[in-house]
Amino acid sequence: MFKKIVAVEPLNLIPSAEKALSNYAEEVVFYPNSPQSAEEMALRIGDADAVLISYISRLGEDALAKCPNVRYIGMCCSLYSPESANVDIRYANSRGITVLGVRDYGDEGVVEYVVSELVRCLHGFGVRNDGVLQEPWDGVPREITGTKVGIVGLGKSGGMVADALRFFGAEISYFARSEKEDAKQKGYRFLPLRQLLKENEVIVACLNRGVVLMHEEEFAEMGDRKILFNTGLSPAWDEGPFEKWIEQDNRCYCDTLIALGDEKFLTYPNVHCMQVSVGRTRQAFVRLSEKVLANIENYLKTQ
Repeated sequence: MFKKIVAVEPLNLIPSAEKALSNYAEEVVFYPNSPQSAEEMALRIGDADAVLISYISRLGEDALAKCPNVRYIGMCCSLYSPESANVDIRYANSRGITVLGVRDYGDEGVVEYVVSELVRCLHGFGVRNDGVLQEPWDGVPREITGTKVGIVGLGKSGGMVADALRFFGAEISYFARSEKEDAKQKGYRFLPLRQLLKENEVIVACLNRGVVLMHEEEFAEMGDRKILFNTGLSPAWDEGPFEKWIEQDNRCYCDTLIALGDEKFLTYPNVHCMQVSVGRTRQAFVRLSEKVLANIENYLKTQ
């Protein structure tokens, strides 16, 4: 059992899960907002031996160095790699601190978002940012059937997006670190990134936070009359080349400003950003809560 758990910011756990935290510590402290500096982060953690954090704030060495009692950090958000994490995992591990995160709790909402927005784009449903009625992408409403879609990053969410669009008749190809046998069995083509960008009309980037694969050369290869989705927690591109590309006859879809990058792009008529995280659904909060509690239980069993 922990002596003190501190939730340094809102965690998006369901109420029953927040209540259940008291089963694992003598004291549980919740903060209603995110800390604005490393100093404030350290003050909130104080003498706690367990810390819970969401995806908004960063917990680095500068704060952890001032908190000698910490032995467990629970990331109430996706953890794919130390490089993409908002916790300095390498420093924490050097101190003997265990860091556990979760995966695959909000992917269903991402899939529904991509399908929904692609249908609206192809059929011409809704309005643009400037209030003008959105025209069908080809001038005439069309189905997803036969559309060439390239998935950049075929992890869990990328694979789910690919499967959903294939159900609607899309032709799927993908780029990943290596070819995947299960994707091959489904008939998905493995392509080099630039070839994928050139050959497909719709590009869906499903990358980890901080991973940037689309630079000036990639945008030049992709060309115009393309539809680009970014489902990650950071832009999948360099800002300069993206800005030149989006000024042409293209469209870009992101759910949040975090995924889009600079807020100036919100005014572009061919940029569609709802500024709402599509993974934040009722079901996702339940899955997140269950996995966060399971991580704590499994950690305490080993102590």
